Amino acid sequence: MRSLIDILDFTPEEINELIDTANDIIAYPDKYCDRCKRKKLATLFFEPSTRTRLSFEAAMMELGGNVLGFSEAQSSSSAKGESVADTAKTVSCYADIIAMRHPKEGAPLVAAMNASIPVINAGDGGHNHPTQTLTDLLTISREVGRLSDFTIGFCGDLKFGRTVHSLITALSRYAGIKVILISPEELKLPSYVRKDVLDKNAIPYVETSSLESVMGELDVLYMTRVQRERFFNEEDYLRLKDSYILTPEKLESAKERLCIMHPLPRVNEISTAIDSDPRAAYFRQVNYGKYIRMALILKLLSEAGRI
Repeated sequence: MRSLIDILDFTPEEINELIDTANDIIAYPDKYCDRCKRKKLATLFFEPSTRTRLSFEAAMMELGGNVLGFSEAQSSSSAKGESVADTAKTVSCYADIIAMRHPKEGAPLVAAMNASIPVINAGDGGHNHPTQTLTDLLTISREVGRLSDFTIGFCGDLKFGRTVHSLITALSRYAGIKVILISPEELKLPSYVRKDVLDKNAIPYVETSSLESVMGELDVLYMTRVQRERFFNEEDYLRLKDSYILTPEKLESAKERLCIMHPLPRVNEISTAIDSDPRAAYFRQVNYGKYIRMALILKLLSEAGRI
């Protein structure tokens, strides 16, 4: 049974097909409004989520399907000690496809190994979040016009950000990508990502602590939050935190077609004064997430012979 647990589960060609489907849904929504009629998506969210859970639910509803599930572990039988494997087997009797978020890394994989229906990993701890990566790829494709030959800057918490690690991994399979890593020393990209992804695929990259110094080079700027709790002392945090707040002044040297992205939620790392800038793509990015999840649901249900 085909599932999506890791972004590398799909080839670049399959990802391009998903993007093509998402673009077709955006252009011709009426074509898809009954594609999942009488089909059910089970959202098994063992930890809180706003965007991801609602995005999956909206995606299934716009395809004409129905949604059932829970939004916290205490609402499920896991509170009584039921295993992920047994939950997956049980829910397979009620639904056609599962979207699962779990605080433990590997839990969606266990679910996929035991379910008789497709499972989509909607985030497992700090490990993977493949549908966010698909969202990011659709955003870049629509906003930049291509998935090759551009420079992307990742700014903020590059050490703990699963969205950053997943997107770098996905982009490593496209040609002409240059990566600029912008972070304080304390939150640099982990060495295993540099070694296993960037170095292994011969992707040129630069590390810097200064956003302004590289702003003019960027086609895409992927912002993340600098998290106070990751610092060993308050002094270092206070010294660095304002360096990674994106303001209109810091965009003065940026390209006219820069694409500004953020996986959200935003705290204070992007000034609200930028929201009206046409280069601010982060709320359009949220909307793209719904369409790429619609495309993904269609693909997995089709391959499973359920539509």
